This record gives sequence, C-alpha cells and structure tokens, in this order.
Amino acid sequence: MDRRRFLKRAAIGTGLGLTGFFPYRALASNPELTYVTILHTNDLHSRIEAFPPGSGENSGRGGFARRSAMVNQIRSENEHVLLLDAGDILQGTPYFNMFGGEIEFKLMTKMGYDAATIGNHEFDAGIDGLVKQWPHIGFPFVISNYDFSDSALAGKTKEHLILEKGSVKIGILGLGIELEGLVPPALYGNTRYQDPLPIANDVAGRLKQDEGCDFVICLSHLGFEYATDKVSDVVIARNSSDIDLIIGGHTQTVLQEPVIEKNAKDKPVLINQVGRNGTMLGRIDLLFEKNRPGKCIHCENLVVGKS
Repeated sequence: MDRRRFLKRAAIGTGLGLTGFFPYRALASNPELTYVTILHTNDLHSRIEAFPPGSGENSGRGGFARRSAMVNQIRSENEHVLLLDAGDILQGTPYFNMFGGEIEFKLMTKMGYDAATIGNHEFDAGIDGLVKQWPHIGFPFVISNYDFSDSALAGKTKEHLILEKGSVKIGILGLGIELEGLVPPALYGNTRYQDPLPIANDVAGRLKQDEGCDFVICLSHLGFEYATDKVSDVVIARNSSDIDLIIGGHTQTVLQEPVIEKNAKDKPVLINQVGRNGTMLGRIDLLFEKNRPGKCIHCENLVVGKS
C-alpha cells in the first residue's frame, strides 16, 4: 500500500501542542479528547475490481476488496470512523450495465458506508432504475438541493444527517450539480434543482446553530473549481459560514493535499477530493477537545493497491 501523505499540524486548546500525527492509542485515555477519522471516496464509477495489468499507473489499483481491507484496518485503530462518498457511484463498467447498481450498492452496504450524496450518473438508469435498487442500499443518501417531492424518490433521501461519534455531533449535508444540460430530462424526470449556495448556508446553519453540531461536512458533487463563476466546492467554501469540511466529486480532481479556503466569517474550510474509480481513499483525522472546535491534525490520501 503506497501512500501520499502530509500532516496538518495544529495546537488544540490550551496546553496541548501537537507537532505531528498522534495515533489513537495515545489519545484514547484522555476523556477530554475525541479523535474522529473521516474516510471518503468519490466517482467510483462501478469499478468493482482492481484495474488489470496494462492499465498504466492504475494497474493493480482500486477495487472494493482492497479498499475494504484498508477501511477495516483503520477501523481497528479508531472506534470513531465515518465512511462517506461524494457521488457518481454508478456507470463505467459492465457491472452497471448488467446489474443496474445492485453490486455497487450491496458492496458499499457491506463495507459500512455511513452516507453518500447523489451524483449525476446515479440517474443513468432513470429515477425508476435508482428506486429499483433501493432494497440493496443500506446507507442514507443525503441530498439537500434536489427536490424529489414529485418523483418516485420522494421520502427516500435525507436533506441532512446527524451522526454522533463519542461526544461529538457531526452534521452532514449534500449538494448535487445542476442536471439540465448534463443529464437527459427523461432520466431525472420531475427532480427540481435548487441553487446550492443558499441551501448550503441554510442547512449548515441549522445543523451548527440549532442542532448543536460540533462539525459540519458537505458531501458535494458540484466539482472542485471552474474557470467561470459556476458554483463549485471553492465557491461554496468561500461564501458559506458553517461548513467545516467539503468532500467533493464530479471533476475527479486528484488533490496532492486538501485545499484550505477562508469562509464568509474568515474561518478555514477544508476541501478534499480523491480522483476517480476508487484508486484512492481520502483520510482526514480530527481532534475534538471538550467545549472547543474540532481541528484537523492529519490528512492522508491513500493509494489503494500497488504503484
């Protein structure tokens, strides 16, 4: 397992200086601290197996089996782990053409994904095709700016999600890309797209201010950044107030390290995205001190498989 890693060093609270990554065992005995690991993928595109030999730099990389082994190893080291996906789970190999997403969703369920958002390729078999797969989906789809109230998906997705890890409340919202011009209308039907920025500010504000979440994650399938003023992860980060981390997809961007943007309150927002096809697994380690905001202490984009 090859790794591209970097450390985000931070001083967490009075008297606690971190000069590098502290393993969980060194933190678990302190009741004032909660250590949470966020693992994430995006744009899996139905890549069930590792890339075969002869696939260039991706030869031997990816695949659910290898990724599952990595996730299980990390879970054995820390009890507080979240596994998330930023959309485009479907389309890209014959597995989708033959089984319509059943294999992908069953494997993600078995791996214990905590949540995912909806990418544009989730509509490739139409809304009815996605609904047909619902019995195989054992994790919530979180999407805040698609209105499915007049479609077969009504009531099946969540506007937001709150998960608790130890004493920490983590809020999750999801943002999807505009479907018009990208997906044939017959496939997304009566889905109504809503402007992501005001939706993001509204939902994140409620999660942070009303629900008391300690940390808010946005699962985004908007894309990292564009040459135009088109809404993107960077635009959301700069113009939001209560989002702490954006896990992105759609542009299949391979970031050498997460990007830090300042939000509307001049506070840092972390943005990460890990390419496509499950060849990388994003890892972000957060440390929460009682009554203080969480801080990123370690980020590591893991290559799944051999180099």
